[in-house]
Amino acid sequence: MATAHAHTKNVNLTEQFIFTDKLKKICYGLMIVGALLVGIDYFMHMNDAPAAMHHAAEVGVGSMDQGHALAEKYEEVNHHASVGINGRLFSNLLLCSYYLVWMGLAGLFFVAVQYLSNAGWSTGLLRIPLAFSGVLPVAAVILIAVITGGLLTHNLYTHWNTPGIMDPTSPMFDKILKGKEVLLNVPFFIGISIAFFGIWLFFRSKFMNYSIMEDKETEVSMKFHEKNVYLSSFYIPIYALTFCTGAFLWMMSNEPHWFSTMFAVYNFASMWVSGLAAMTFIVIMLKENGYLSIINENHLHDLGKFVFAFSIFWTYLWLSQFLLIWYANLPEESIYFLNRWQPEYKFWFWVNLVINFVAPFLMLMRRGWKRKWNWLKFVCVVIIIGHWLDIYLMVMPGNLGAERKFGLMELGTFGFFIGLFGFIMFKSLAKLPLFQKNHPYMEEAIHHEVA
Repeated sequence: MATAHAHTKNVNLTEQFIFTDKLKKICYGLMIVGALLVGIDYFMHMNDAPAAMHHAAEVGVGSMDQGHALAEKYEEVNHHASVGINGRLFSNLLLCSYYLVWMGLAGLFFVAVQYLSNAGWSTGLLRIPLAFSGVLPVAAVILIAVITGGLLTHNLYTHWNTPGIMDPTSPMFDKILKGKEVLLNVPFFIGISIAFFGIWLFFRSKFMNYSIMEDKETEVSMKFHEKNVYLSSFYIPIYALTFCTGAFLWMMSNEPHWFSTMFAVYNFASMWVSGLAAMTFIVIMLKENGYLSIINENHLHDLGKFVFAFSIFWTYLWLSQFLLIWYANLPEESIYFLNRWQPEYKFWFWVNLVINFVAPFLMLMRRGWKRKWNWLKFVCVVIIIGHWLDIYLMVMPGNLGAERKFGLMELGTFGFFIGLFGFIMFKSLAKLPLFQKNHPYMEEAIHHEVA
């Protein structure tokens, strides 16, 4: 350790990010403009008559003809009431609050992976994903509030949260959903959500505290580094279990008749690549503003490789899930894609694949493109938008069906949450030095080079 620090004595490891008034105004502006757009759209459509629900059976998907009868029953039983503008508002809030949770969890997962793998190249970046995890407390409150409000007002999860749907004496009784009542009930749904966030916030506080202590205590910095390694070995499997269950509950229960054993890992892949893209964008932004002096094009090249690789991994899961369901041709599975091949969604269904696979694959294939800051930053923006669309396609067909609209409310909600994320993340980033100066692998990070 003493030798390593001797080599870095001429390197400034005390850089401090300053959350400037200009940057604050940008974040505030995004939130204000976003809220105004949501309000305008809401009042423009608050008196609109609900659109008639389209049957998924109206659109065939290859050989999925067997799914048509189930599709009709699915619509008639579970969309007997139209959710209207309030359902659209809650759906957008669910979409964006879930994305905000993704960003926080991606940051925490990145930190855990770097510690557990004894990675040295990323040492100079660790404070950025830690700052990402700073959004988790706010994201937890928002997502739980949205879920609770949506359940109590019957604007979310209407398939299984409709009065009488699980009552055997009701004409709306659904035997399949009755079998899932142990999971799909309001007290459990809210309670398990609170528990998951409690677990994630506990680990986040530990990672943060050990990082701070590693910075302060030179003589025992290795001890706190090892504590973070030890903590990571527990966090990753616990995170895998809780995140997968959360994805099943918060997203897949929008259409509870449908199920896929690949859905959770598909959500993980989308979370991970969008988080990597956001981190890469922030690193480039900080470099452009004179921060992160030890970070060079080799670090950005590695981040670009991660974004490229996991975009392909996401596509592998997307295609695997789609092809297996198409080939098996089981009605209870094909209903998911039938709903997304309605005229309201079919265009976006294919745009999702183009944005999240074709674009990053073609734009990051060459080695040199991963080293061009502006190019890499542009690709990251495309991916961030693309995976917002990915969640959009998870939420809207199940909640809104043919009532889907794409307008000011969608843009405004997304913009508001971008501003909120930026404000919380930058505020968290400004609280600590940008580098963990006593990290045992800091020397490796300073001299990192990709052959």
